[in-house]
Amino acid sequence: MAVESLVSKTVTLDSTRLFLSATNSSQSSLSFPPIPSSFPHSKLIPKTRFLVDAFRLASDFSVSYFLSHFHSDHYFGLTPFWSKGIVFCSPTTARLLIEVLKIPQNFIFQLPVNETVVVDGCEVTLIDANHFPGAVQFLFKIPGSNGSFERYVHTGDCRFSDSMKSDRFLSEFVGCDAIFLDTTYCNPKFVFPSQEESVEYVVNVVGRIGGEYMESKKSVLFLVATYVVGKEKILVEIASRCHRKIHVDGKKMAILHVLGYGNSGIFTEDESETDVHVVGWNVLGETWPYFRPNFVRMKEIMVEKGYDKVVGFVPTGWTYEVKRNKFTVRSKDSFEIHLVPYSEHSNYDELREYVRFLKPRRVNPTVGVDIEKLDSKHAQKLRKHFSGLVDEMANKKEFLLGFRRGLCENGEKVKLSANADLNEELEQRKKQNKSEIIPVIGNSDVIGLGDSSSLQDSGVLTDVERERIIQELHDCLPKWVTRDQILELISSSGRNIIQAVSNFYERETEFYEQVSACKTSVSTSQACSFNDSASLPKSDPFILTSQAGSFKSSPNANKGIYLSQGRGAPSMKFSTKRKSSVSPGKRRKTIQSKSNKKVKSNSKPDSSGSKQSTITRFFTKVLPGTSEGGTTGSKSEECPEDVIMMPSDSTEEYREEIDQFIKIINAGESSRSYAFTVLEKTKGDINMALDIHYSNPKGNCHEKGVEMVVSGDSVRIQNCTDTFSSGHEKDLANNLGHVTNSSLVRHSMENTDTTLLSLPLEKYKPIEDACWRHGEPAPYIHLSRAFDLVEAEKGKIKATSMLCNMFRSLLALSPEDVLPAVYLCTNKIAPDHENIELNIGGSLVTSALEEACGTNRVKVRDLYNKFGDLGDVAQACRQKQTLLAPPPPLLISDVFSMLREVSVQTGSGSTIRKKNIIVNLMRSCREKEMKFVVRTLVRNLRIGAMMRTVLPALAQAVVMDSSPSLSHEGTADNIKEKLQCLSSAVVEAYNILPNLDLVVPLLMRKGITFSSSALSMVPGIPIKPMLAKITNGVPQVLKLFQNKGFTCEYKYDGQRAQIHKLADGTMRVFSRNGEETTSRFPDLVNIIKESCKPAASTFILDAEVVAVDRKNGCKLMSFQELSSRERGGKDSLITVDSIKV
Repeated sequence: MAVESLVSKTVTLDSTRLFLSATNSSQSSLSFPPIPSSFPHSKLIPKTRFLVDAFRLASDFSVSYFLSHFHSDHYFGLTPFWSKGIVFCSPTTARLLIEVLKIPQNFIFQLPVNETVVVDGCEVTLIDANHFPGAVQFLFKIPGSNGSFERYVHTGDCRFSDSMKSDRFLSEFVGCDAIFLDTTYCNPKFVFPSQEESVEYVVNVVGRIGGEYMESKKSVLFLVATYVVGKEKILVEIASRCHRKIHVDGKKMAILHVLGYGNSGIFTEDESETDVHVVGWNVLGETWPYFRPNFVRMKEIMVEKGYDKVVGFVPTGWTYEVKRNKFTVRSKDSFEIHLVPYSEHSNYDELREYVRFLKPRRVNPTVGVDIEKLDSKHAQKLRKHFSGLVDEMANKKEFLLGFRRGLCENGEKVKLSANADLNEELEQRKKQNKSEIIPVIGNSDVIGLGDSSSLQDSGVLTDVERERIIQELHDCLPKWVTRDQILELISSSGRNIIQAVSNFYERETEFYEQVSACKTSVSTSQACSFNDSASLPKSDPFILTSQAGSFKSSPNANKGIYLSQGRGAPSMKFSTKRKSSVSPGKRRKTIQSKSNKKVKSNSKPDSSGSKQSTITRFFTKVLPGTSEGGTTGSKSEECPEDVIMMPSDSTEEYREEIDQFIKIINAGESSRSYAFTVLEKTKGDINMALDIHYSNPKGNCHEKGVEMVVSGDSVRIQNCTDTFSSGHEKDLANNLGHVTNSSLVRHSMENTDTTLLSLPLEKYKPIEDACWRHGEPAPYIHLSRAFDLVEAEKGKIKATSMLCNMFRSLLALSPEDVLPAVYLCTNKIAPDHENIELNIGGSLVTSALEEACGTNRVKVRDLYNKFGDLGDVAQACRQKQTLLAPPPPLLISDVFSMLREVSVQTGSGSTIRKKNIIVNLMRSCREKEMKFVVRTLVRNLRIGAMMRTVLPALAQAVVMDSSPSLSHEGTADNIKEKLQCLSSAVVEAYNILPNLDLVVPLLMRKGITFSSSALSMVPGIPIKPMLAKITNGVPQVLKLFQNKGFTCEYKYDGQRAQIHKLADGTMRVFSRNGEETTSRFPDLVNIIKESCKPAASTFILDAEVVAVDRKNGCKLMSFQELSSRERGGKDSLITVDSIKV
């Protein structure tokens, strides 16, 4: 088939028929396999088999290929032997493919520019990309269900211009579903000038310098660096405005002929005709990663061609430097290189302007690292540059529509949750805690709910239809929304559920304030009834009705809107996961400004209403309780927090004192009863009341049911209630890692000498010298103090002794924290063969540091230049930070579990989730913890302790812990032999079985009887390789072995591989570092399976994988060639034909 010429306005094409015709196949149709999930989404148009600029990935799952323009990074994979599909492109690109690359004509189909054609049932339009001749953008209109269409814009390589806003085809794609955007310069530093300004600069320089040298009768040569195709606009402008021809070589001239410039008289192959010559891209210097001029090459050209001066131009956005002068000049002797920020790609501002104009639902970057997957870390980072410019409302409506479809299809209610994976678990917890759930507002007429006239007025509906619509909308909204409000939303939206939900979130604050005001008025008028009802049995739910105006026992009240116990009006943390736990009403309130020196408050807040919490309420602290004796009584268990039970009206005389007392001790409204009791004893003397509060040895009960008991130097906690009020609060407690419990070891922690760990082994007392007490979880500060001491110690023996003392305290007081401590000491979070990594970089850690410490990137950079270590920078920022309240201490188990949690975060939003976890870690740091937490995050602990140091230290600690009397039998020399023996055994065992999860528990269980023979090799866990020693030659080898026998083996130039066969028959391949490489060598796995006998159930084979060229007599290939093989993955297969092993 020759290059097609399309004349009609609308042409319908079938790519399969075109392909069968091009291949002269007798088949009438083709069947395609599914497109692999690993195929780059940036090159695939959704719901089609259209592949854009994806020729290197061509396969049998498509015959529809689109080429945006003739640049090698886009047409890579096209060869004269191409036969895998039809290439759709612009007429200019089609001519270049045929005449330059010699692609078979019957596989090329040119599409007209600015005309719509139908390809495989989809409308496709090509518009100019303002990149270079023939470059186009693709506009795809994909048919959907119910006559709808999905619209996609693929820009290829593009430079946005204002003229595109008036393009009639592009205007139809405003609000498109996605734009596949050329993000080459998606960085705020790339704000280079327009093409016109850059061209003007080049023309002016040529005219000015050319005129000066012409007057002095000297010659100057102008060199313009360009690609094989591209930058033609600069060349044409120089020729027309400076009245000079442009010299090009034969290859470039052939390209220009195809582009239509061949007979224009602008270009010439005779270099003597002009002093403006076009040179290759890297002749004047390397441009990446920064410009490095090649003045030597320029001198050679000047001497060779006989000029007195050479002026070069490098037109590219990569050389742009943000300075007052936009155009940088590098000069030396008679040479000048002008770095012209001329680009055929959109700069940063233009990218944002393009997205602002199109307002798509989604931006899919096509240029960058790891952008093959739409939810990759880098793709998400690029999308952040377009926040607020995409159509967020359309995304929300689509999201809500999905919920509605789910309701219709499944016939069940949708529980809105931020984490879909936890829905089932949360539902189970709700069932378990049913007895603790209190309905506040029902679906029936409660708190003044009216009838359904507003809904009936909108049209005639049956009762069943009306209730169905109400229930469907109710399932999509927070539980506190009343029936009246639901009816209003339905009426205003014309029964459109999606529109009703959208309207609700636009007026959420207004609706919330209505409910809050109503609850407050009822609560105020029925304060006495609350006290009477508090003694009702816990199993009876309460429902607030508009008729009785009080709480009643109602066993059948199963239609209420539930709030968890303890999550009432003061904090308004509703159980819905859809919005923030802080209510809209609370967010709109502001804290009244008060004098810092004011003793008493002039305001008298109503204790029964919802109040604005003080800022210190947002910090986790142990607060005073709600009863006189420091324990939580039945009243606090049976009443929601928004029901404040005051002993009697006598509290009125101490109201101001109570308010002030609560603020000083940083408590909540639920502590008013406790405050009244204390102030009543002191006759209103607030100073004496504070003395009683802080000197009370029995402590007081936390608002959530945690009692603090002080005993001597230690502090411990007791639970006043056995369970949390809801599954959500249980999750919150688990996520905090028992932060409340750990905060109670603060007293002993702060009074402990930080240098005790440096004591000799025989003088250190693991229990007395520790900074926490038996039965309490070990604080991370114990580890950080050890790290700090070890870092300052240069001697290995002394450092091992410090680590030994650290482990001794853990063994004596918190043995369950020994294993996490070993991992943290070795800067690991899992065994090497599990390939579990944090996958975070310094940029994310720096961002979290800025948020946690309230600093900025400039200060962080300055501190980094000063210290050279991000941990030291974090410590400096932490020392300068002023906190409203001391954070709860970190625990070793907390740090380890949070690091593991960071490692499993993947997919959309994973970067934000990782950052939040890191910020929480940083905010809880004290002393030197911040320094070592940050170093752990960036995988550079810098304490000089490796596995061969940590394991012996642990072994010595086990010896000392197993036989405490050893330290009193004399000097350390008496136990030196036992220490060394067990240390060697542990290291040997780890080399055989490098899994701390197995070695450490066995060591703790066996104690001094531990032996490496107790462990054996386990298939699936790679063995540490035996390391070689480098020698200077054969004589040195013979000298080392002396009279001992040895064997020699040829050293292959390949990769070390441990091949494991597991009991279930699976094969796994590991590298010399213990990393799994099974997916990289599928052919090796097949070879082993074919070679092993059935009797070999399990084995471990140490081998060398070597690349073999089977086409040339099985010649062994180099290590570098083998290393170029793809890595593969669980979702992708590698090509084994190119490099065989």
